[in-house]
Amino acid sequence: MFHGSLNRRTGLVALTLALAAAAAPLAAKAQETARPRESTVIVTGEGTAEMAPDMALVDLGVVKDAKTAREALDANNKAMADILAAMKEAGIEARDLQTSGFAINPQYQFPQSTTGENPPPILLGFQVSNTVTLRVRDLSKLGEILDKAVTLGANHGGGIRFVNDKPDAAVSTARARAVENAIAKAKELTAAAGVGLGRVLEISETSYRAEPMPMMRAMAKDFAAAGTVPVATGENSYSVVVNVTFALGK
Repeated sequence: MFHGSLNRRTGLVALTLALAAAAAPLAAKAQETARPRESTVIVTGEGTAEMAPDMALVDLGVVKDAKTAREALDANNKAMADILAAMKEAGIEARDLQTSGFAINPQYQFPQSTTGENPPPILLGFQVSNTVTLRVRDLSKLGEILDKAVTLGANHGGGIRFVNDKPDAAVSTARARAVENAIAKAKELTAAAGVGLGRVLEISETSYRAEPMPMMRAMAKDFAAAGTVPVATGENSYSVVVNVTFALGK
C-alpha cells in the first residue's frame, strides 16, 4: 500500500510539473500579446551623388559580306585582327578586350511572284559579324580609339557606356543623404502630428543605380581639336533609397 501511494503521488507531481512547463510558454505569449505594440512611423529616404566617369565600355563590330561563308569569315578576321592590334598599341590591355558577339548568317533574296506561287528564296551569300567590347580606362584616348577602329574596318555597333571603376565614394555619399532625407521626413511628419520622434528601430536599403547626366563642362571640343571623334563623357548620378522605421516619442 505504501509503495502504491508513493507511486501515485510521484505521478501526480510529475504530471503537475509537465502541465506547468507546457503552460509557461502560453502564458508568456499571452502576456506579450497583452503588452501594447510600440507606435512607429515608417519613411522612405532618397539621396543622390554625382561622379565623373573614369572609364568607358565600347562595343565595336565588323560586318563583312561575301559569296561564301569562308570568304566572309576571312575578310572579317583580317579587319578584326587589325582592330585588336591597334587597340593594344593604343594601350588597351588584353584583360580589357572581350569578344561579345559572333554570328554567321546566310543572305537571301525573296523574289516576288507574278503567278500566285511562292518561288524559293535565292541564296546571295553570307554575312559574318564579330563584335568586341573594350574597356577604355584613359578617356582622353577614347576619340582617337574610335576613329582608328573605324579606319581599320569597324562598321557596326559603337555603343558607349560611361562607368566608374570604383563608385563606392559616390554611393556612400548618396546613402548618407538618403538617411538624412528619411530623418528630415520623419521629423516633419511627427511635428505635424504633434508627437515626438523616437529611436530608429529598423533601417534597410532597397536599391541604388547609376544614371548618366550631362556635365556643365563640355569635353567634346578637346577631342574635336585633335581631329578625332568628338566625345562628351557627362556624369554618373548614383541614387540610393532607404526605408527607416522610427519609434514615436511622447
